[in-house]
Amino acid sequence: MSAKKEADPIQLDRYDRALLSALQINARLSNQELADQIGLSPSACLRRFKALETSGLILGYRTLLDAKRLGLDLMALIHIAMDRHTPERFDGFEQAVKALPQVVECLLVTGQNADYQLKVVVADLEAYQTLLLEHITQIPGVSGVHTSFVLRKVVEKTALPMEGV
Repeated sequence: MSAKKEADPIQLDRYDRALLSALQINARLSNQELADQIGLSPSACLRRFKALETSGLILGYRTLLDAKRLGLDLMALIHIAMDRHTPERFDGFEQAVKALPQVVECLLVTGQNADYQLKVVVADLEAYQTLLLEHITQIPGVSGVHTSFVLRKVVEKTALPMEGV
């Protein structure tokens, strides 16, 4: 379980920060709309946008869906304890949870009585029980599971803060 070395942070000026902030809110802005919003010419805006994409800072584009309208009414946070802390055990667990479509986030954590925190979205308690008993607890090395059910989302953001960057 080796941590990947991250690249040095990219130096951004106010136009880059404004461009990234605007795109995080609405990635469907046209180049003209984006240029108007941040106060650049369309050609300068496009050059900056392409440079940010090429740098790898922009990871991709996604469509956010309404889980409730899809019938996915139950969100749970699952803390997983592993029996052994070996690279092979962790790799096996990580590959197994990547294959579960109900897992929308998996974090390796510290400071808990758990090694991982999963965020899962399912239709109901029956679907959760199936996911837990037929999939998660069947992953080799899982020695403990503690679940909290989300009652309400208070803050849900996908945009990263651009102030001070």
